[in-house]
Amino acid sequence: MRRREFVAGVAATALLPIAVRAQRVESMRRVDILVAEAIKDDHYYEDRMTVIKERLRELGWIEGQNLRLNIHRAAPKAADIRKHIDELLAGQPDIVVTSGGTTTVPLLQATNTVPVVFISAVDPVGAGLVESLAHPGGNATGFMQFDYSLSGKWLEILKQVAPAVTRAGIIRDATITAGIGQFAVIQSVASSLGVDVVPIGAREESEIESGIVKIARSQNAGLIITSGAAVSAHRDYIIKLVAQHRLPAVYSHRNWVDHDGGLISYGPDLLATARLAAGYVDRILKGEKPAELPVQAPTKYELVVNLKTAKTMGLTVPPALLARADEVIE
Repeated sequence: MRRREFVAGVAATALLPIAVRAQRVESMRRVDILVAEAIKDDHYYEDRMTVIKERLRELGWIEGQNLRLNIHRAAPKAADIRKHIDELLAGQPDIVVTSGGTTTVPLLQATNTVPVVFISAVDPVGAGLVESLAHPGGNATGFMQFDYSLSGKWLEILKQVAPAVTRAGIIRDATITAGIGQFAVIQSVASSLGVDVVPIGAREESEIESGIVKIARSQNAGLIITSGAAVSAHRDYIIKLVAQHRLPAVYSHRNWVDHDGGLISYGPDLLATARLAAGYVDRILKGEKPAELPVQAPTKYELVVNLKTAKTMGLTVPPALLARADEVIE
């Protein structure tokens, strides 16, 4: 009798590690992140992904223990994005985190069941990502990058830093609603500021170059670089052309200024938004539905000025603008 009990006990002990392993596999949750990243190791995306990882860990989601995190870096082209979407959906993720409309729109066309959290959509209602900000209604929710009204402030800032500007080129992606909306707002305030605005396409380097060269031929010219994956894909080239033609330019995100030497930027603190997005991932993993989590606007905007670049261009940044700056690079 005792021998049978001993054998049974040994057998149960031998089976225990298998049971434990099975429990761990069953409790492992999968989160995929999809970004349209054209530049290798782009701080614009990589810094936010680092923040998401750190915040998830603070919330108790540990990679290799209860979380499997997969990052998909697609080129900002429809075919490549679709390829990554097919791959990630085949892995049956619990949640997919996207950057903005460039990746979120095709993902929601591919699935209406997998929960989606977007980090920086410019116009989530207009782009069809959600039914409304307060009540998303579907399988997606997340965070706005900014309200369209912010776009008008870029032209105001351009006039402050370079008062002589009377003609401004607006680099934007005309193939997405966010690009169209940003240009429309800038255009709506242009006459009151005495500036003629000209759209510049952002899909190919050739159209960017021809647009900037044309603007540079005008006296008292400047540039505004709007937000969009296609625009960011040509960041190095745009920065090079801006410096070559010595054009005062305002950018939509600080990455252009503190990493690439641009003149001035005004936009949301996307790292703070990424932390909040990780909170939404945590809540969805614990059972809440995207349809019940309202889309939130940014909580902080940053004005960053590169004085070194201003001096190189012979520009004097007004003291009032410097006083408002969140960071001044000297």
